[in-house]
Amino acid sequence: MGWATPYITELKNGETVSFLPLGHSMKGKCESGQLCTVEPIADFSSLQKGDIGLCKVNGNEYLHFMKAILGNRFQIGNNSGWINC
Repeated sequence: MGWATPYITELKNGETVSFLPLGHSMKGKCESGQLCTVEPIADFSSLQKGDIGLCKVNGNEYLHFMKAILGNRFQIGNNSGWINC
């Protein structure tokens, strides 16, 4: 269980969540300790490049940008140029 597990569970249940993420990977867009609110989406096809999502990838949880979208696959990355594979 990671830092975002309860928030991801609430999103999956259709609830909007607010939390205070820590870290500097999204500096300039979301500062460490800044209140962040994330809403659930009903249709992943509505996501666009540049949207920010809360997700779990390979056991790690991220609040990151959608850097690329190919069908139902999403490439995420932070605001410092890092891409998560």
